[in-house]
Amino acid sequence: MGGTQTEREEKVSLELSEEILQSMEVGMAFKDYNGRISSLDFHRASSYLVTASDDESIRLYEVTSGTCLKTINSKKYGVDLVCFTSHPTTVIYSSKNESLRLLSLHDNKYLRYFKGHHDRVVSLSLCSRKDCFISGSLDRTVLLWDQRAEKCQGLLRVQGRPAISYDDQGLVFAVAFGGFIRMFDARKYEKGPFEIFSVGGDMSDANVVKFSNDGSLILLTTADGHIHVLDSFRGTLLSTYNVTPVSCNSTLEASFSPEGMFVISGSGDGSIYAWSVRSGKEVASWRSATSDTGPPVIKWAPGSLMFATGSSELSFWIPDLSKLGSYVGRK
Repeated sequence: MGGTQTEREEKVSLELSEEILQSMEVGMAFKDYNGRISSLDFHRASSYLVTASDDESIRLYEVTSGTCLKTINSKKYGVDLVCFTSHPTTVIYSSKNESLRLLSLHDNKYLRYFKGHHDRVVSLSLCSRKDCFISGSLDRTVLLWDQRAEKCQGLLRVQGRPAISYDDQGLVFAVAFGGFIRMFDARKYEKGPFEIFSVGGDMSDANVVKFSNDGSLILLTTADGHIHVLDSFRGTLLSTYNVTPVSCNSTLEASFSPEGMFVISGSGDGSIYAWSVRSGKEVASWRSATSDTGPPVIKWAPGSLMFATGSSELSFWIPDLSKLGSYVGRK
């Protein structure tokens, strides 16, 4: 009567609601890490996910089947941040020092070293439009790169720890530090920011800045445990959500849901929270299932009804259809 399981799931996935969000729970977890997961990324056009961990490993997963395809160790350099390139088995990652590397996961070969930073890289974002990326470092520089060249193509100096991100089209990038978000045209960045947005006097270290998929919203997390959501065109501060602050060695990560209606975030105590962008209200929260504290890394899967978190284990969160009133009783 209610259609097949697949049909029901497709109906649910048409629109993420508060009820569906509240029903989400861990559907699968990988607990074989020997350190905290420091970064994770979904590939935009495939079902792959990559993680970087304090156990100095980079791991590639096929999400649909829930399998770990490959583990590559970076014992010599360590590994901190990792991002997919447009190719599903090629990543850019930062080590525990200032170096950046282009790595083929297919055959574990370094394709390029990117040299320019003089301290740890704390933010990394790839352009969807071209083979470009940007990196922000504790050396108070933001460097612009072409994946085909080992030397940077541009440099911006900042006055603090930078958080950086391209928008989904790769036409604009944001640089956040010192209580402000600066918006740059990717093609004319050397002319300086075309907009500067205030986040209401929050001067604590910028951690993560991200655009919603449609580019209309932007979020910024800070070390004091604040998640600010702004209109990315007008710069209007729409909401500020508050969680437990994080230590200077941690990063508070947050993520928009695919259609931009909700924000999910970690917290300094290891919890996860979700808010409605429209109402500004908290709609769900999950206490840490592990004993470790510190904020989990967190990302929504592109175009999917799933998000992933990384702490001492990797978890995939999906809706529990049995909890949804409109689906209970259907067979």
